[in-house]
Amino acid sequence: MLFTADAHAGLAAGAITVTFRSWSRPQVRVGGTYKVGGTDLALVVDRLAQVRLGEVGEADARAAGFADRAGMVRLLGKGGRPVDDDTLVWRVDFHRVVQPPPAGDRPDPSAAELAALVARLDHLDRPAGGRRAAWTRPTLRLIAARPGVVSTELAADLGRERFSLKGDVAKLKRLGLTRSLQVGYELSALGRALLDHLDEVERDRGP
Repeated sequence: MLFTADAHAGLAAGAITVTFRSWSRPQVRVGGTYKVGGTDLALVVDRLAQVRLGEVGEADARAAGFADRAGMVRLLGKGGRPVDDDTLVWRVDFHRVVQPPPAGDRPDPSAAELAALVARLDHLDRPAGGRRAAWTRPTLRLIAARPGVVSTELAADLGRERFSLKGDVAKLKRLGLTRSLQVGYELSALGRALLDHLDEVERDRGP
């Protein structure tokens, strides 16, 4: 499930145990395990129910990570969606689990491995099939900044077609740089290490 970065600490501490979503249909199922993008946390859904917003109290809002109910209502109404006490929302109760990184997800690649990956990115960025703009680095940086975001939104951010972007992300995944989530993608530990390396190289080059 997608959460804003400021909720990650509360999720990790087990302080946030419920979320309220204005889905048109449920996006999770009871008993399902859902990764929190950009973290090693996952959430197991304990209960799923559709409720009226008027049934949600201050204690519920605090359990969802908000300072008060008014803040939660403002978020649910973000984007101009009309909300009132009769608005139906999905209540998702969950508990957290910590998942170890997948086997082979090595956070400390050698200098030679990083150099080989940079060369591979350069190869993928070579003009071909009418495409001229380099895409690997912007795509990695966007996934790092927006883990767990649907590919439609990522494609719009990059000014690209969704299916073309998904094909390119699959190439990065085959290099071990990204992982697919229930919704969207995230960088692997190897991908984060490579991105840190690229940023360091750019800083060393200077303006």
